[in-house]
Amino acid sequence: MEIVTRFLIAILIILSFSLFVAVASNNPGEDYTKKKEVLSYIDLVSKKNNLDHADLMQLFKGVHTQHRVLKLMQSPAEAKPWADYRKIFITERRIKKGVEFWKNNLEIFEEVENAYGVPKEILLAIIGVETSYGSNIGSFPVFDTLATLGFGYEKRSKFFLSELTQLLLLAKNENLKIHQLKGSYAGAMGLGQFMPSSYRHYAIDFNKDGRRDLWRSYPDIIASVANYFKQHGWEEGQPIALQIEVNDQDLSFQPFLKKGMKPTIDLSHFKSISSISNIPETNEEKVSFYEFKIGSEKQYWIGFNNFYVITRYNHSPLYAMAVLQLSREIGDRIKDSQPHVE
Repeated sequence: MEIVTRFLIAILIILSFSLFVAVASNNPGEDYTKKKEVLSYIDLVSKKNNLDHADLMQLFKGVHTQHRVLKLMQSPAEAKPWADYRKIFITERRIKKGVEFWKNNLEIFEEVENAYGVPKEILLAIIGVETSYGSNIGSFPVFDTLATLGFGYEKRSKFFLSELTQLLLLAKNENLKIHQLKGSYAGAMGLGQFMPSSYRHYAIDFNKDGRRDLWRSYPDIIASVANYFKQHGWEEGQPIALQIEVNDQDLSFQPFLKKGMKPTIDLSHFKSISSISNIPETNEEKVSFYEFKIGSEKQYWIGFNNFYVITRYNHSPLYAMAVLQLSREIGDRIKDSQPHVE
């Protein structure tokens, strides 16, 4: 009797799971065309961008609203304190994987660095921070994610609706199957996590195969990140950021911390403040100023133009500092791994 009972329970579990799979796979999603704002959007983008109105209507009839995305937008990693943020990205595992990724793609990195002037360490660090070199490119359906955010996240609705339009154009121009695209909870795609607008404007077909593939083509991926930096003003051979000594008992430096990420402070101003020392000699005239807290300690950094360029990839000083520090760790390991010439 006990055996029969167990058998029946097993059958019920299997049937329940099968039913769940069937329902999940055939889930039609939510009909967004019942929303007035969606109909207005479809009318506008179809006319303005020569997109088929009927195709768009069909597409928006089956949106799977990404409720988890809306929750994640409320607590981004960039909201963490620097000490906690740093622990996520500056890890031994990520450093080693960066060196391994470089060794497996030596020629590509050399070609890209020569073509765009962006150091391989920075390119490695970007891909490392964004997706851990491709091991975590995101599992959210990009179309559903951007539709959810565009019509459900009022705080940044304008931005995400613009990216939704860019995604529609990208899928059309690059012949991509829009429902198969997976990405981050913000709609970023590929190993470099390009938003659709960045994909359209900065992606490069570096291997000349007629496609700009930011998921599988390492030449395209690495060159596209480098092109993004070059187009945003990367200066080859120039400094990125330097740590300086500050006597924070004297608060005369505080106003500099409120100047924002763009370098607008005359470097000469720092030299005139007695509480600040270790100012470097450089031909860079404008800098930005940052404070990073690790426990009870504080670090002070000046950022040059190239540091600002990193913040164009992700508008956060924490992000730029994570990229910089990871790039230095990887760079040191790469140097150590190369044979010394007497």
